[in-house]
Amino acid sequence: MKHVPWIAAASAAVLAVACRGGLPTATADDAVSVLVQTMPLVRGRLPRTLVVYGRARPAPDARLALMAPVAARVAAVYVHTGQSVAKGAALLALVPTPTTAAAYQAAVSTERVARDALLRTRQLLVARLATETQVAAAAKTESDARATLAALRAQGAAGLTTLRAPAAAVVTTLSAIPQSIVTEGSPLVELARTRSLVLVADAMPGQALEVTAGDPVSVAPIGARGTFAARVAIRGAAADPATGLVPIDIPLRAGRMLPGEAAEATITVAVVAGFVVPHAAVLVNERGATYLVQVEAGVAKLVPVHVAVAGGDRDVVSGALDPRAPIVLAGAYQLQDGMKVRDANPAAKTGR
Repeated sequence: MKHVPWIAAASAAVLAVACRGGLPTATADDAVSVLVQTMPLVRGRLPRTLVVYGRARPAPDARLALMAPVAARVAAVYVHTGQSVAKGAALLALVPTPTTAAAYQAAVSTERVARDALLRTRQLLVARLATETQVAAAAKTESDARATLAALRAQGAAGLTTLRAPAAAVVTTLSAIPQSIVTEGSPLVELARTRSLVLVADAMPGQALEVTAGDPVSVAPIGARGTFAARVAIRGAAADPATGLVPIDIPLRAGRMLPGEAAEATITVAVVAGFVVPHAAVLVNERGATYLVQVEAGVAKLVPVHVAVAGGDRDVVSGALDPRAPIVLAGAYQLQDGMKVRDANPAAKTGR
């Protein structure tokens, strides 16, 4: 019992020292402040991009179509879809139908008769038994018969005809089937020169309005590694009635892609200047408005901002921001306007 007064006196002394702040306990200011991580606010520029998807197709001037020159039967097909062919390579063989063959034989006979008639008329003219007018009429008949026969020969009506590739290309469409009958003008083979390919991508009308000819593009073929640079050649002026999308043509250099290959294209439609901030620093309030939190004299300030470029790990924003005040990176969601904060990175005091 003799030691009780001494213990009580010591306890009272410790409490008195604590009240005077002598021990490392939290102060009242620390109890209401929030520990945050900040960084300086900086200005910069970022591209605003549009991502579209499309397929490599032959350019309009690179497409070649071979059609049946005359009604015929497909005797043989030497190629298949997707095959590369050299200039002059045999594609398919045609033989005239009986009707076409009969028409050719009739033309041969008509031309022979007309030629003989012209010869006789000229002989009669020498004997003064025919007039110059009759000779001219016979000459015209003979000329017409000869032209008709020449046309049928050119069309392949005289016999077996082999259609050949007019240029080095790839077979994109093959409509001919062996032993089938085709009429004059029927499409048989479509070719595409591989040195003239265009990536045809589609965009929503609202997005397409931002695209202009000459915009830089980064093309990434689906399933392949790496990207390559290109530029927009044409942006469609109307939406496709079937899809509601606007076509965008992007020419490709030779060897970059194969016809029909799909790719992702990132089009840079503008380069925007403003405050460049980490994407994680941009917050959204309950009304859907975006804002940043800056620290001014140890106090949080919520500043509404407009996001001009979003995506990736950085955004470009604009608003009534103080370039000298750092922005909050971590811990911002728990802050309210006017709250005191403690900076976990005191070195980040000012921006540029």
